[in-house]
Amino acid sequence: MSSIWSTARWGRASSTDIDPRGWRSFFQQDYDRLLFSTPVRRLADKTQVWPMEENDGVRTRLTHSHEVANLARSIGSRIAVERGDAFFGADLHTHVQPVLSATGLAHDLGNPPFGHQGEAAIGKWFAQRSDWIFTHEMQGHGAQLEMPVPPHLHPEFLSFDGNPQGFRLVTRLQTNVEHAGLHLTAGTLAALLKYPVAAISIDPEHLVNKKFGYFESEREIVNWVRAEVGLVEGQRHPLTWIMEACDDIAYSILDVDDVMKKKIISPDDVLAILLHDPRSASCEAVQKTRERFAKVQASGRDADVARDIKIGYLRAFLIEELIHQASNSFLGSSEAIMGKIHDTPLMEGVALCSALKDVAKKHAFANPSVLKMEAVGAAALDGLMTFFWRSISERKKFEDIASKRISALAKYGWSLVSPNYIEEACQSGLGSGEAAAIRYRELRLLTDMVSGMTDSFALKLWEQVKEIPG
Repeated sequence: MSSIWSTARWGRASSTDIDPRGWRSFFQQDYDRLLFSTPVRRLADKTQVWPMEENDGVRTRLTHSHEVANLARSIGSRIAVERGDAFFGADLHTHVQPVLSATGLAHDLGNPPFGHQGEAAIGKWFAQRSDWIFTHEMQGHGAQLEMPVPPHLHPEFLSFDGNPQGFRLVTRLQTNVEHAGLHLTAGTLAALLKYPVAAISIDPEHLVNKKFGYFESEREIVNWVRAEVGLVEGQRHPLTWIMEACDDIAYSILDVDDVMKKKIISPDDVLAILLHDPRSASCEAVQKTRERFAKVQASGRDADVARDIKIGYLRAFLIEELIHQASNSFLGSSEAIMGKIHDTPLMEGVALCSALKDVAKKHAFANPSVLKMEAVGAAALDGLMTFFWRSISERKKFEDIASKRISALAKYGWSLVSPNYIEEACQSGLGSGEAAAIRYRELRLLTDMVSGMTDSFALKLWEQVKEIPG
């Protein structure tokens, strides 16, 4: 019988890795496997908002992910307490909290260097070559492919997204004797699918299905997950709604927190903005913050100390308010969520969240230093994709991805490609269907390599590659 808490693991007929002492549930094991994985560590050198930031008090993608995991666990616990039945019959500590922690930690694993601008740069590279790269062996004079990439799969590359790349990372690209990634449970994998549709099923008018959440290369895994947990295309795992809400909360409050830490605007500036914005002026958290700011001001503390205290109050009161709203939103929609017919994100229409996001857009994402580094990063990714495409495509046998490279440049680039990525590109060709086509596997290998890089690695490698003649 299917269950959203299925403990079956991809690649195995049944779960055999039970903790003999009973200290950890299957879902707690999932969280531990993620925590100790290489992709999670790499998040420490991936952009949240400020690329290559020298101030170690400002968030990276790793600290952001830990905060999302923490917020998700808090909201799950609050919902369980409010309902008084754990969490719709599931144990809070062995099921709900570890799945929420795992999905919060893993939700950004597939993001390329330089965040959303990195995604855009990858998509642009494919768009500039769309007249041949999906249909012909090479630009200009190449033969037509026997198995071109079908049009419905072009968005996987033209609109490259970190969400499906993250799912691929934990199910395919991590080394495992059974070619099963981190061997996560079906329950955790289902909760990780933020956008529960393939590229062909995207619906821009539907908030949950506005992006694709998995690649064709992982369709077999997604079908298995859904069979285990009782979901179909377009349906979300109930805990996914909480993970998404916590990502929104982190983006809205903690990105503004970084702006204050960098002294671009002061906490008093943020309070003034919120008090003058009709969406947030009457919010209890904003009024409470104003009262505390007055006490800090009257305390006579050093200005820098007072600033830090105010930042702490802002963060604490605003997070508490949005956690409260997200929890209430989930509880109010719980019947539809558990019935898998809910279709609106928990933070959609929350005025305070929208007001805070606008502060971040104006003072963080539009900051000249951010825009400059994003432009530098986009140029580096464009150059690196061209370099690695030559490394992948300039080989002796077209039908054999791993065959000998035919140029010195290709040999050098090929030596840099992760061996387990190469193995996966070759292994997937043993099957059938669209994902087994040579060109599709070449393009997947290209995006696997580039998206897995950290910010500093990408920039340093690009500086080295640029020195090579031609």
